[in-house]
Amino acid sequence: MEFKNLIYTQEDGLGIITLNRPKALNALCDELTGELGELISVLQNDTDLRVIILTGGNIAFAAGADIVEMMDKDSIGAYRSIIKTHDVFDRLEEFRVPVIAAINGPCMGGGCELALCCDMRIAGSKALFALPEVSLGIIPGCGGTQRLTQLVGPALAKELIYLAAPIHAAKAQEIGLVNKVVDDDKVMEEAKAIANKLMERPALALRFAKEAVNCGVKTDLTTGKNMELARFTMLFSSEDQKEGMKAFYEKRKPLFKDK
Repeated sequence: MEFKNLIYTQEDGLGIITLNRPKALNALCDELTGELGELISVLQNDTDLRVIILTGGNIAFAAGADIVEMMDKDSIGAYRSIIKTHDVFDRLEEFRVPVIAAINGPCMGGGCELALCCDMRIAGSKALFALPEVSLGIIPGCGGTQRLTQLVGPALAKELIYLAAPIHAAKAQEIGLVNKVVDDDKVMEEAKAIANKLMERPALALRFAKEAVNCGVKTDLTTGKNMELARFTMLFSSEDQKEGMKAFYEKRKPLFKDK
């Protein structure tokens, strides 16, 4: 698959999506978001895919949205643009396999909101995170006010959004925005190491775990528990559940078949 604003590669079950607008530090534009949506649609049917890494390369993850594209929009134009972005981001968040964000450099505005859609975030030590929209006279519009609040709590989310000031990777890890910080040149290496560990796990169990966690975040405790119960019991119809428990009992490594 070839795109103008994305590069996609896949090998041995690991897909790597690279944002590719280097002259704009990967600023998100309507065209890029549209291409990401097209790619997600195609990958939903790829049964060989086990994990995705989303990255912007070594210089920048994504330095926000494309201000030049946004600045002259009226309310209707802004709505039409942002509702499409919401659809793509939501589908990435709910994607059936784990998605890891590998972050170097600026991860700001819409770029930060994109990273928040991923299951895990691995950052280089010099990465910077910010939601600077208030300083531009708007607010985060791609789910940032909601996903950031769910991740770090309302007080810290308000601080980051109101002040619109960037924070370094170490602070982002401290508040729970980032899972792990490594040297800048080790970000992809660490993301791939985590991806390889995930690919050793049974795919259906990972998918159901993701569905249960996401449900709990978005709904009430009772609904989340009911989702967990349903997914837990469904897994007892899988071959991998039988193999996993049998291997534990026999003190050997399980041989999962993703069935």
